This record gives sequence, C-alpha cells and structure tokens, in this order.
Amino acid sequence: MITGSKLDGIALIVGSGSGIGREVSFSLAEAGTKVIVFADRNEDTAKATSEESKKYASNKDYQTAVFKMDVQDAQSVQDMVDFVVKQYGRLDYAINAAGVDNGKNAPIAETDIDNFDRIMNINTRGNLVCVRAQIAAMRKQEPKTWTSRNGTRDIGRGVIINLASANSFVGLPGKGSYTISKHGFMGITKMAALDHAAEGIRVNAVCPTWVRTPLLDIELQKNPEVQGMISAIVPIKRAAECEEVSDTIAFLCSPAASYINGASLLIDAAVTTTVRLF
Repeated sequence: MITGSKLDGIALIVGSGSGIGREVSFSLAEAGTKVIVFADRNEDTAKATSEESKKYASNKDYQTAVFKMDVQDAQSVQDMVDFVVKQYGRLDYAINAAGVDNGKNAPIAETDIDNFDRIMNINTRGNLVCVRAQIAAMRKQEPKTWTSRNGTRDIGRGVIINLASANSFVGLPGKGSYTISKHGFMGITKMAALDHAAEGIRVNAVCPTWVRTPLLDIELQKNPEVQGMISAIVPIKRAAECEEVSDTIAFLCSPAASYINGASLLIDAAVTTTVRLF
C-alpha cells in the first residue's frame, strides 16, 4: 500500500445505512480511519452497518457511533455535526451519500412538480445543508500535516466527498428530476471547493454510473432488460461493484490526494466519453 493512502482520523458518513454509503464505511475502516460516525434516517440499518464495519477495521483504536438524522431537516444536520465535534474533537472526512432516485421516469413535459421538489430537497438542498455545516466545523480546527518521502506538507483541515452521479454530467431519458438534482450537487461541490480551498478544506465528488447495490439487483430481477442496457452502454459490459466506488472515496480522503480539489471523478468505465451505437 502507498503510505499516503492510509487514513487516521474522524469520519462522518451521511447515508451510511445502505448502498454505497455502507460500503464506504468498510473502505474507510480498512484504510485505517480511527472513528466513523454512521448518520442515517434509518437508525437500525446504520447500527447494523456500524457493527459490520468492525470486521474490516485496521486501526486498533477503531470506534463507531450512530446518529439518526434527516438531510431535509437543517437542525438535524447541524446537531449531527455538533455531535461529531463534541464527541471526538474534530471532523476530518465527511462523506455525503444521502440521495433518492427519480421514482417514476417521465419526460420533462410530464414532470411531477411535487416529486421534483422532493428530489431536489434531498439530493440538492439536503446535501448543501450538510456541506455547509461540515465546512463550518472544519474551518475552526487546526490543519494537519503529512510527512512523506519528499518531506512534510500541509494537508489541510478536512476533506468532503460528495456522492454525485454520471447524471451530474449527462442525461438519461426520463430521469430529468434526478439529473437536474445531481447537476445541482455538482455545482455545490465546485463552489464549496473554490470558496474554501484557502482554508485548507478540499471538496470533491465521485460520479458513478450503474453500481451493484441491492436496489440494482432487485431491478435486474424484475426487469432483465436492464442488464441488456448495461451490456449495450457500458464498454466493459457490467455494473461497477460498490467497492470500486468506495475505495476511490477512501483514496480521495487520503494524503495521497491532497492536491485534488474541486474535482469530479467519473467512475463509469468510459460510458460518458462517446455515443455507443452497438
């Protein structure tokens, strides 16, 4: 392992009870994170993931905590960040993985405005509230340094990684509300990185396409045509495994990525590089 890819700090994962957020906790635990706070609307799934993560921890002092919250409630978000700082003294890594899908797909002309508002409230506004509170905490703490083979460098006060989507860059027919919300999330990422770089806070986004989550597995069982779509559109003809996304997030948190800021890393096997006709 490259020594600069090791972690040793306090992490907060929003949306940690299932999906990619769940897998991120395993990657961070493997990389050496000392503490992970599991934040989710579903306290039971967060507790289950918290316990499971202990199997992968490489830090002998590894600890976990669970915090029930809802990104739609700004006070709930603030209480979550306050809990982390009060309990552990600082916040080094914040992963924002809360989000919802489009629901029923429809062309823009048939957009359900109530559903659009719900998606925007979670995927865009909710994540803005999270990023805002996390940065406010990070900017108050002392920066860290990292000593490598080339000497010692400042690696900043904290890192935020936003789980965006390939739909932050391109559209998918019928997924207008989701796509618009993820474009907004990318705007949050870029502006947060730009506004707070000088304070030693890095903000990046990972943008996967189809990922093998339980939800995708259910969809594949219900609709085998989805696998045909994946095979036709994805150059390597399979969905990403969750850990292919979560390991990338762990890297972006690490000192090895200390000069990466405001980036949006597509994890899509080159789906968005061209038009695939066959």
